[in-house]
Amino acid sequence: MIELKGDERLDYLLAEDLRIIQSPSVFAFSLDAVLLARFVYVPIQRGNLLDLCSGNGVIPLFLSKRSKGTITGVEIQERLYDMAVRSIEYNELQNRLHMIHGDLKEMPNILGYGKYDVVTCNPPYFPTPSKEEINENEHLAIARHEIHCTLEDAIAASSQLVKQGGKVAFVHRPGRLLDIVTLMRKYRLEPKRIQFVYPKAGKEANTLLIEAIKDGNPDLKILPPLVVYNEGNEYSPEIREILYGKQ
Repeated sequence: MIELKGDERLDYLLAEDLRIIQSPSVFAFSLDAVLLARFVYVPIQRGNLLDLCSGNGVIPLFLSKRSKGTITGVEIQERLYDMAVRSIEYNELQNRLHMIHGDLKEMPNILGYGKYDVVTCNPPYFPTPSKEEINENEHLAIARHEIHCTLEDAIAASSQLVKQGGKVAFVHRPGRLLDIVTLMRKYRLEPKRIQFVYPKAGKEANTLLIEAIKDGNPDLKILPPLVVYNEGNEYSPEIREILYGKQ
């Protein structure tokens, strides 16, 4: 049996045939996390994978179905870390998936420099607003706003943690594209693949997926666009397959 706390619920990750603990008042993963876990290159048979800003462990859980390697998640909020640990145990993946409760800025000193084949990160998207504007729910505010880490903190830590020639992948907002590319290059991460995600055909992109290689050669590929909803407000075939598997 699994212990659920407060308003937690046990949700299905249908395409992966896994379960995850979620909470509407504390944390529930978004489509962005799902897309990042599908977008990033991962070694299939082995490898050392690291996910920063892990939340309730959704990306490590998704990656566990794509790679047989060891996957570590880092989450600064103890409540979310605890949810992730219990989800990993429920899915009996604790032999390959591990969570660390801590600050990503400290991870290079704790975990070691250049140890990971792949680093993923779904960081807070928004600069910290004034106290009046910020979400009163502390858990949601920390997940959404750069309270504990900035974009530069996340990119710098990723660069320190990944191996030479290893891959770093982020999901973010298109409006931060130039910031991301500038910071990646500052920290020796060369952007190699970009994909824009659109809510509907004809709308502006609202999500950016980007993957870089540590000390890679300049050669950027722009992947075909990914559209989330069709004209009938239903998931597009690509998104439906990502969420529910092949029907």
